Amino acid sequence: MVRILVTGATGFLGGALVRKLSRDGVCVVATGRNRQKLDELPLPGRHRFAADLNALDPADFPSRLDGVTTIIHCAALSSPWGSYADFHAANITATERMIALAKGLKVEHFIHVSTPAVYFRFEDQLNVIEDMPLPAPVNAYAHSKGIAENKVAESGLPYTIVRPRGIYGAGDNALLPRLLRAARIGPLPRFRQGRAVTDITHVDDVVDALCAIVKRRDEAAGRVFNISGGEALSIRTIVERVGAASSTEIRWRDLPIMPVLAAVRFNEFLARLHPRRPEPRVTAYGLGIFAFSQTLDLSNARRRLAWRPKINFEEGLERTFRSGSVRAS
Repeated sequence: MVRILVTGATGFLGGALVRKLSRDGVCVVATGRNRQKLDELPLPGRHRFAADLNALDPADFPSRLDGVTTIIHCAALSSPWGSYADFHAANITATERMIALAKGLKVEHFIHVSTPAVYFRFEDQLNVIEDMPLPAPVNAYAHSKGIAENKVAESGLPYTIVRPRGIYGAGDNALLPRLLRAARIGPLPRFRQGRAVTDITHVDDVVDALCAIVKRRDEAAGRVFNISGGEALSIRTIVERVGAASSTEIRWRDLPIMPVLAAVRFNEFLARLHPRRPEPRVTAYGLGIFAFSQTLDLSNARRRLAWRPKINFEEGLERTFRSGSVRAS
């Protein structure tokens, strides 16, 4: 019988995954930092526990983990800005501790949720495949996630690594809210005549992909999978449709990419010198997302998992804003 431990269960993706597995009758144990959100999950109390993964000794995990066959490690610090120490603790140390726990429990499958940020370059990249040579990391987040991936791949565990692109949906507190906050502050930058395209992913499609990996463990083991919505949409289209769905006026300002990138990098340098290291209004990575195309090749997931995205962007936006849970606060 499959028994799954989900880390980061009080986060956006982890919570959606726990609710889906629970509806499907799967035995789930959930861990996260936010006790209130943990208590809201549809699980028996003995199957929920609060934990700071980077500070917890795997030997101290409660006996309720006995019988866990699969770990889906969703917990992470995901942000375009922050101290390297914080990213190291949340994304590397926590992953090392989960690997140690997985070995102690002798799990059959360790599924690690990573990010396509490890692919990012300041240039257009279309139909990126999983085994492409990775560039130097664009920021501390991508650096820490790349190291965490290597820890998993070298662990000796039966593992799968998943790189879902731009997750949005009801309950999103990062991607679309950040975009809306920026739009309400002032004009958004438009580079290269707005040519950049990308593919983002509704959270339900990511959850569906993770469930497919659980079911097809033998096909998924030892592999890395790209996951996305499969639609190459212009950044302008995405932003303007999100603005229309949220009654937010979208204004654009055409700017030259290289001088602006140099200015943004200088502002980042000044922010790092500040004792509080405040996040700049624009980061180099955020600017790069607006300026350069990146889409993912999904053929590996289609072939080995019999998975393909089901929710197009139009339907995804309707689902997202119907709930009223996405705000630019």
